[in-house]
Amino acid sequence: MTRNRVATVLLVTTMAALGTPALATASAAPTLDWKPCKDIAKDWRPADDQRTECALVPVPVDYAKPDGREIDIAVSRQKATDPARRQGVVLLNPGGPGQSGIHQPRWIAESKAAEIGADHDLIGFDPRGVDYSADVACPPAPGDDAEPPSSLPHNEKARFVFERDAKVNQRCVAADPEFVRNLTTENVARDMDRIREALGEEKIGFYGVSWGTALGAAYRTQFDSRVDRMLLDSVMSPTLDVGGMDDAMMAAGEVTARDFAGWIARYDAVFHFGDKQPAVLDALLKLRDELTEHPRNVNGETVDGETVKGYLAGPRREWANAAKALAALRDGGAPTTKPASGPGTGFGWDATPNGYNTFQQTSILCNASEGPRDFETIWQRRVDRVRAYPAVASPGFWDGRCAGWPLPVQPWNFAKGTSPLQLVGHVYEPVTPIGWALAMRERIGGALLTIEDDHHGSLSSLPCASKAVEFFSTGKTSDESCAGAPIPSPAAGR
Repeated sequence: MTRNRVATVLLVTTMAALGTPALATASAAPTLDWKPCKDIAKDWRPADDQRTECALVPVPVDYAKPDGREIDIAVSRQKATDPARRQGVVLLNPGGPGQSGIHQPRWIAESKAAEIGADHDLIGFDPRGVDYSADVACPPAPGDDAEPPSSLPHNEKARFVFERDAKVNQRCVAADPEFVRNLTTENVARDMDRIREALGEEKIGFYGVSWGTALGAAYRTQFDSRVDRMLLDSVMSPTLDVGGMDDAMMAAGEVTARDFAGWIARYDAVFHFGDKQPAVLDALLKLRDELTEHPRNVNGETVDGETVKGYLAGPRREWANAAKALAALRDGGAPTTKPASGPGTGFGWDATPNGYNTFQQTSILCNASEGPRDFETIWQRRVDRVRAYPAVASPGFWDGRCAGWPLPVQPWNFAKGTSPLQLVGHVYEPVTPIGWALAMRERIGGALLTIEDDHHGSLSSLPCASKAVEFFSTGKTSDESCAGAPIPSPAAGR
């Protein structure tokens, strides 16, 4: 395909290579060639009408070398539905990292936060390394999914997986080291500023969820004067350590499991696990241990202790179904519901999108994670984690992601700004625990709206999405709290 290339003049200091943002001077913004996404993007949603437009924005691979190699970032747009009231644009990111964002305008337009799009153009984009934007080619190789021999002890099985994943990471980094080294949250933020330039806007709004909150913090740290209003929902920790992510998530999961046991106790007449939380929790853990020792084959599927663990720390909206499933397992039956629970082949509009890129996620995280990388330390942290959180009894799943990562750490370094900032935290959420939102507020400032739920990034699906609409329209922030979706009654699980 034809790719537009535009020479851009940047003032680059030697600090740019160390992570200090390069300051843009008078740059020649590209003229965006907007076309209906459905006409140019492979496998675009057939039902999408002419409203969503797409274009490519060229950016440097390495911002310390602005005249060097370039890649294209795929961008989408839905124009403000009330042009007379148009205030500007809001860029959107759903999180990940590694997750596509090109469909975000449509998703927001179909949500309870849709009125953001009345007075703002909604702008989505695929971050570098994801779907329609430029990616590193690292096709699977034999052995990438090899499983350890069943005869090995647990720690040696873990070592096998660690060494297997280290080989994959090193091979994929070696496929394009310049590109992978520059897969950072800060560079995606710099790409956002190139999108701002290409749109011809002096300032942008931003709505980020999950990792998108770190992306927003990175943009605001580098380009605070170019932020109109920024909303960050389900907030990341301001310091990245993939092992620390596991620690915080398991701690939140332990609290959830104990709360779930207390909820079951209140409905002993329905589920018959006991009418006291300690007794219920003890019964559930005994069921977990029994199925760990003696797994069952139910309808061709293995039901074991991991199955029970999947129900124990599940979301509140699934508690009724989870309690019913656990009662069925206890009584020797089968649950009627299951616990709630790779890179594309090309890039550009001819890519086959899958919405997600695991290696891009690994790169973004491992290029910034300040945690240990050696197996022995990671293994001991897993042992300690299982001991500290006996109800979920999980070693976690993030801390081995950076096995064998050969590139130097470029840690996050977020700072306060003066632009309007609304943080949103979820009181019971295990994916991005509420403590992270408090820590991020301490680091970068802003108001904190708390939602009484455990649903990751749920603001746009709740009635209090009206606060997001008001914020982007007026700049008014909130330190209040609002209700999440209610926990279904036990009858919902019958």
